[in-house]
Amino acid sequence: MKHWYMLTLVGQDRPGIVAALADALFRAGANLGEASMVRLGGNFTIMMMAETEMSDASLRHALEPEIRQFGLHTHIDAIEGKLHQHLTPNVQVTVHGADRPGIVAQVTAALAAAGFNILDLDSDVGGSSEHPIYVMAIDGHVAGGASALDKPLAALHANGIDAKAVSIDTLVG
Repeated sequence: MKHWYMLTLVGQDRPGIVAALADALFRAGANLGEASMVRLGGNFTIMMMAETEMSDASLRHALEPEIRQFGLHTHIDAIEGKLHQHLTPNVQVTVHGADRPGIVAQVTAALAAAGFNILDLDSDVGGSSEHPIYVMAIDGHVAGGASALDKPLAALHANGIDAKAVSIDTLVG
């Protein structure tokens, strides 16, 4: 019987990690579902769904040479596959503000209170070390669209955080 797993792997970024992992999973007979990989501050991380008849221990064993070769920290969880059941984003929120502790907590709490479901979040630090700026792009879904975020974003602006919401038209199919 086939099972879905979420594999989370983290380590120092080096060329060839994705290729090695994908090949090892292919050779082990696993089918890849969705995946998301990002490089953060010189570090590599990937989350990928894999469907296989193997147990989580057997799956880890199949990946062991690549885990060891690239020095990856690995976490494997049994999950439900639920492919093709996506909530489509209808709003993108962009955030710019002086980098300081709590900016992500403040922004995401305001969005959550408005019923905003975060589907994708990317952040970066810009500016200089003397004047750092925190930048986020957040795609999500909220009933009522971008205008439903007017009040929460105004409250953030009053606290020195520049946040804007725009409607997204996502073509599906």
